[in-house]
Amino acid sequence: MSTPFPFTAVVGQDDLRLALLLNAVSPAVGGVLVRGEKGTAKSTAVRALSALMPGVDVVAGCRFSCDPAGPDPACPDGPHEPGAFETRPARMVELPVGASEDRLVGALDIERALAEGVKAFEPGLLADAHRGILYVDEVNLLHDHLVDLLLDAAAMGASYVEREGVSVRHAARFLLVGTMNPEEGELRPQLLDRFGLTVEVAASREPDQRVEVVRRRLAYDDDPAGFAERWSDEESAVRARIVAARELLPSVRLGDPALRQIAATCAAFEVDGMRADIVMARTATALAAWAGRTEVLAEDVRQAALLALPHRRRRNPFDAPGLDEDKLDETLEEFGGSDEGSSGEGSSDDDPDPDPDGPGGGGQPPQDGPDGDSPAGDVPARGEPSDDGQAPAAQGAGEQSPVRAAEPFRTKVLSVPGLGEGAAGRRSRARTEHGRTTGSRRPQGALTKLHLAATVQAAAPHQRARGRSGRGLVVRRDDLRQATREGREGNLVLFVVDASGSMAARQRMSAVKGAVLSLLLDAYQRRDKVGLVTFRGSSADVALPPTSSVDAAAARLESLPTGGRTPLAAGLLRAHDVLRVERLRDAARRPLVVVVTDGRATGGLEPVALAERAARLFAADGVASVVVDCEAGPVRLGLAGRLAGELGGTAVTLDELRADAIAGLVRDVQGTSRRAA
Repeated sequence: MSTPFPFTAVVGQDDLRLALLLNAVSPAVGGVLVRGEKGTAKSTAVRALSALMPGVDVVAGCRFSCDPAGPDPACPDGPHEPGAFETRPARMVELPVGASEDRLVGALDIERALAEGVKAFEPGLLADAHRGILYVDEVNLLHDHLVDLLLDAAAMGASYVEREGVSVRHAARFLLVGTMNPEEGELRPQLLDRFGLTVEVAASREPDQRVEVVRRRLAYDDDPAGFAERWSDEESAVRARIVAARELLPSVRLGDPALRQIAATCAAFEVDGMRADIVMARTATALAAWAGRTEVLAEDVRQAALLALPHRRRRNPFDAPGLDEDKLDETLEEFGGSDEGSSGEGSSDDDPDPDPDGPGGGGQPPQDGPDGDSPAGDVPARGEPSDDGQAPAAQGAGEQSPVRAAEPFRTKVLSVPGLGEGAAGRRSRARTEHGRTTGSRRPQGALTKLHLAATVQAAAPHQRARGRSGRGLVVRRDDLRQATREGREGNLVLFVVDASGSMAARQRMSAVKGAVLSLLLDAYQRRDKVGLVTFRGSSADVALPPTSSVDAAAARLESLPTGGRTPLAAGLLRAHDVLRVERLRDAARRPLVVVVTDGRATGGLEPVALAERAARLFAADGVASVVVDCEAGPVRLGLAGRLAGELGGTAVTLDELRADAIAGLVRDVQGTSRRAA
């Protein structure tokens, strides 16, 4: 077994370490979601936490880690007789992104259940993680149904497996930790809310701290065991502090003044529901216990708000998580109580933090230690999206400054025709593991979704030959039938946006950006991947390669300049090349091309004819497409409609794109339909 990097040797990342330690003190806080760029010690810190968790007593031989002091009465391995128990370290269980539902929640032996009535259950990762840590790296890339199962179990403290009338329940209480890179896509807001705390992490910009990161990492790589031994005293001190804080936690008093501050803060920041209030109360209590106090102070409430509220403030996927600290301080001061120790004034003098590092210190050793952290030293600085290389110099017209997008609106549903087999989502029809049952087939590999009627029908003709004498049905492997289901898939929505001077000359770019932003919001809600190709001047560029991060696409769109000629053919050819490469990476994900243009083409010889020839490539490949017609004015040339015909798709105006429009209903992007003149 490899030696984990010591938790106390992690350089910086105070908020991350504090959030993890608070959940170690009080798992009722609800877990941690860690958001940040790559190479910032997210996984390193989480994996290191398991070594600090106190050991757990479990019933000997129980696969579900029942507590001998209070065994689960519904445990599938029960009932447990009082007696033997064993103490083992708290487990750290990792959930792979590609795990199946059966691997997560466990599986029933359907054949034995039907033939023998036996609940033969194989535990999953939720059972393994009971009374330990369940870690999900890249949680934003998990399929929605797995995230739902995971968070439901975390909320209820139990996992339920039900198949065709046979059910198993077992306890599943664990510290849930998820990490994610926001550039790869966001979690849905309702799933964000299920995590108790969230922290944003980034690589330090201080040279001295980055040097220390590299020094410690190199020392660990050279001798993991020796490096861990050098930090053993600090690790033991933090482990003892966790145990002490757990023992103190039931004695911590959360007074009415602190409760008023919590309620006022949640109301002031307009968070939805009451979960935020509860999480803040539990977090503030854990903070007091971690600091060795029995009274919750205003500083605990403030720190709890900074950890529990930022991700609950988001109203759409393009809002960055965050909290206005000035507003937070004003609210706490306005609703601060007069009881001793319940307000910010005087708390630092009357009840100083017994730990010199403060509650946020996390038991960290001095930063001038001899060794290293996780590989965070090679991360480039983040900043606003750059236009360098995204748009060529304007030709024929001066480049114009980017304009702000108009307010987004709810769009009509655009979907790819036919039946796909891509990743689960909410856009187009597809064969999926979840959805309505449409038929049955013989299982290919392990049986996951039994079609009971088809199984009984297959077994019935053979009962006499199999010597059936009692009431039970004699079922063989060949009789089992897998249910085929139809649900929805996510698609690759590739936007091809005209950023030429003809789009900007009539001040239409604001409306165009608003329409694309609306489609991006729709793509986020339907779990699509998105890409952005822009064309202007003399060429086209991939402003954003296909990604799950629609907020990255929105940022690139916002900074998009306009001006120059209209190389429509170049834009289409570049989009066709993007689809070709993406098809090699993910052949099952079907594309939907959205061309946003007025249909004009300039530059070179016969630009319109070249654009039509490029469009026919999409039609030949059977790519679903829609043209958002941005032409305005009393005289319309109808070029966008002609382009849609060559693409084999549909044209729709900006007004018709709105979901509440009466005319021009667009439901499916029909492969052969043509917009009426």
